[in-house]
Amino acid sequence: MTDPRRSTGARAEALIAHRLAAAGWRILERNARTRHGELDIVALDGRALVFVEVKAGRENAIFGPERPILSVDRPKQRRIRRLATAWMAERREVPYYEDIRFDAVGVTVDRYGRTVDVEHIEAAF
Repeated sequence: MTDPRRSTGARAEALIAHRLAAAGWRILERNARTRHGELDIVALDGRALVFVEVKAGRENAIFGPERPILSVDRPKQRRIRRLATAWMAERREVPYYEDIRFDAVGVTVDRYGRTVDVEHIEAAF
């Protein structure tokens, strides 16, 4: 992955974490590492433990899906579920939760890196 793409992704994740926290979510971990890989955001939304996958993309991009959120395809969803299972197994001190949810967020930026659209799908998969 190129440095500009990595930077765009990191800014998108920071933006979404900030928005979720401002909405009253409790951010448990960002860039949560497990022995199998990394989860973007792990948070509590009320009594739901939520694993949030953030995808960033450029407006009018020639390559990739029309909207960033569409890159959270079935193989990516399976991978995130495996990572979530590993995360919970590795962290026995997880706060109380009643439900588990997987959200997907797509962040579209213009050629100057400014956010032009945010698409958040709760319980995306």
